Amino acid sequence: QVYLVESGGGSVQAGESLRLTCKAPRTITSVFNPSPMAWYRQAPGKQRALVAQISNAGRTNYADSVKGRFTISRDNSRKTIYLQMNSLLPEDTAVYYCHHLQSMSWGQGTQVTVGQ
Repeated sequence: QVYLVESGGGSVQAGESLRLTCKAPRTITSVFNPSPMAWYRQAPGKQRALVAQISNAGRTNYADSVKGRFTISRDNSRKTIYLQMNSLLPEDTAVYYCHHLQSMSWGQGTQVTVGQ
């Protein structure tokens, strides 16, 4: 298991931005770095869904609903990934989770709430 800690969530108005951070403070880089990483989100009453994924080499893919608005990135030296979220919409409201694919580990989640 990889211990993941998310931060950066909050309450904003539509059109504003947030930056989520996920760190793996107890994991050595040889475990963190080779794995693809991802951000998922779960809105009330809905299943957890992929938002964005990044390979160990930095290749990215996004859910159609966030393309052009969200950017995932990683800093392997810091064992950290980020999710820059711009032009937020009310439908982006959810708990956002960080996921380390190789170990199938999840963070505890961070709440993002976007008002009208």
